[in-house]
Amino acid sequence: MPLDLSPRAILPEDPAALLVGRVWRPDLAGPSVVRVDGELLTDISHAFPTVRDLCESANPTEALRAAHGESLGPVDVILGNSDPQAREPTRPWLLAPVDLQAVKAAGVTFATSMLERVIEERARGDAGAAETIRAQVQALVGDDLRRLQPGSPAAMALKQTLIEAGAWSQYLEVGIGPDAEIFTKAQPLASVGAGHHIGVHPASDWNNPEPEVVLVIASDGRILGATLGNDVNLRDVEGRSALLLGKAKDNNAAAAIGPFVRLFEGDFDLSAVEQLSLTLTVQGEDGFRLEGHSQMREISRSPAELASQACNVHHPYPDGLVLFLGTLFAPTQDRGEVGRGFTHAVGDEVRIHCAALGTLANRVQATDACEAWTFGAAALMRNLAQRGLI
Repeated sequence: MPLDLSPRAILPEDPAALLVGRVWRPDLAGPSVVRVDGELLTDISHAFPTVRDLCESANPTEALRAAHGESLGPVDVILGNSDPQAREPTRPWLLAPVDLQAVKAAGVTFATSMLERVIEERARGDAGAAETIRAQVQALVGDDLRRLQPGSPAAMALKQTLIEAGAWSQYLEVGIGPDAEIFTKAQPLASVGAGHHIGVHPASDWNNPEPEVVLVIASDGRILGATLGNDVNLRDVEGRSALLLGKAKDNNAAAAIGPFVRLFEGDFDLSAVEQLSLTLTVQGEDGFRLEGHSQMREISRSPAELASQACNVHHPYPDGLVLFLGTLFAPTQDRGEVGRGFTHAVGDEVRIHCAALGTLANRVQATDACEAWTFGAAALMRNLAQRGLI
């Protein structure tokens, strides 16, 4: 059954939200930058060939509003064509709304997910051992660390106590220590958009979605707006060794971003981002259903702090970056065998909803069965040059 990608289901509730994205244009054999204009999409690529170019302008909000372009028709038609299972290949479809920006992620930014990372580490990737270890870990550190400021004297005192008890973990280090975990989630242009398949490696039997807010950051550190992301995670792989983080995180179609970037304007600013609520729904073809919620107000480090740790004089990004902010959600609901917790099945419909940002909807597929990522930076530059845009 095709995904519900109607504007009512996908777009933010605020009709005045300033939205920018990207679509694939088969007639041009390449992507275009688009603005949502009510019920229509406008191609503004002649003003801004890439989303990166828009974000590097002096005032992206004013620049996006002022840009002229070509109407591509109703947004509902292009949204509906974004599901590979229902796609008409001669018509445009939605892409991830970023392009040349680095795709980074902050890990262990919520107390609940921090404890789950500790559990993964101790379980060594064995989902069956997680429940027993969960009880042991919570007995040691408690399950409410939300009021503990990372890097504070109180946090350092807890660290010393845990070291003396032989219970310290590298995940606790980045969860309550002074330095945030910032890692590369995917390569530029490798992320998939709303409607697309998301990839789970077929060798994994313990994995989960990670619904997150994603900041869009210019090369000079300005935080310009936000969107939604799914940081698809292989818990068994990372649990075997944190040095396998790349294998657990950076796989074909395993980073989903969208549906559009909402630029800051009016009441929608960084303060609003700090109060966002996310809802995750997973609906399986087997009838399994999982629901979860994530509140940005429970994040242990502010979005601004995470952005400053990711982008600074020590870590420059000339094309800017997008930053996944981490998730409160770590599913433990059993699916199938008791005590094995949650894991994805092929065909799962995953919807991440936020009233201010819309809905990122995708369907799970094996990484080697998802459309292969072949359109990289060189292909983009050649395509834009052929179109006379650069």
